[in-house]
Amino acid sequence: MPAVSTFSLVARDPGTGDLGIAVASKFLAVGAVVPFAAAGVGAVATQSYANTSYGPRALAVLEAGGRPDHAHQIFAASDPGHSQRQYGIVAAGGDSISFTGGACHEWAGGLSGKNYAAQGNLLTGPEVIEVMVETFHLRKDLPFPERLLAALLAADRVGGDRRGRQSAALLVVGEEKGYGGFNDRWIDLRVDDHADPVPELERLLGIHRLLFNPVKNARPLSEAEIRWIQRTGQRLGIYDGAADGRWSDALQGVLTALLERENLEERYDGGPKLEEEVLSALRKAYDKA
Repeated sequence: MPAVSTFSLVARDPGTGDLGIAVASKFLAVGAVVPFAAAGVGAVATQSYANTSYGPRALAVLEAGGRPDHAHQIFAASDPGHSQRQYGIVAAGGDSISFTGGACHEWAGGLSGKNYAAQGNLLTGPEVIEVMVETFHLRKDLPFPERLLAALLAADRVGGDRRGRQSAALLVVGEEKGYGGFNDRWIDLRVDDHADPVPELERLLGIHRLLFNPVKNARPLSEAEIRWIQRTGQRLGIYDGAADGRWSDALQGVLTALLERENLEERYDGGPKLEEEVLSALRKAYDKA
């Protein structure tokens, strides 16, 4: 079994209770192996000859009222390969643990504290973990998902996995924050095979924000902007009215159709108004069409 030699940050946002894992590695599709999380319960990263049963088992312990160290004790007592394992666990209340087995490949180690657990193996040195934790503490100005990625990128740029780069992943859960509000899996992004996966993961998070952020700052469309929607609809054959800058129910249907074509329908709540970044995305898509 190949070692999942990697570095990860498991954390909780004390302001919202959201839980997340950011991870990177010279390993194909690390996001399919390392991160596990459940809203209101906890988050887990399991790596270094990863025992993937640790994820659901740790979450079950936490959901039953146990602490991260209880899960650690269970793993140590039940897994003959425990000395090769590495994992970080953060509970919904912020308790945490980071464990590195004595048989993990050097450099290997971790740090943990209230609301975070950082760990890695086969790294260029301890500075990878130290910078990851330092950045996580310093970048409180960022939203939680971006803060996780800022810490991951800082660790990557100071050395990261000593074998190189290949994949990265970000998993963030929050109660009813998933698509349509029907689940808790808010952000689940993976870069499975890429020359520089962490910046690529940041790019994907930007797209996720564009498509799925809730509507907050919609502004009225100007007459010129309404004319642009009308002319775009005419050009695409989905609007047969005049380009007179006047809003109508028919034009709302046109705008909805344009947004749906670009997967932006979550960013519209009706009427002649849009958020600036959504309008910019539409202009970028259709001015070149």
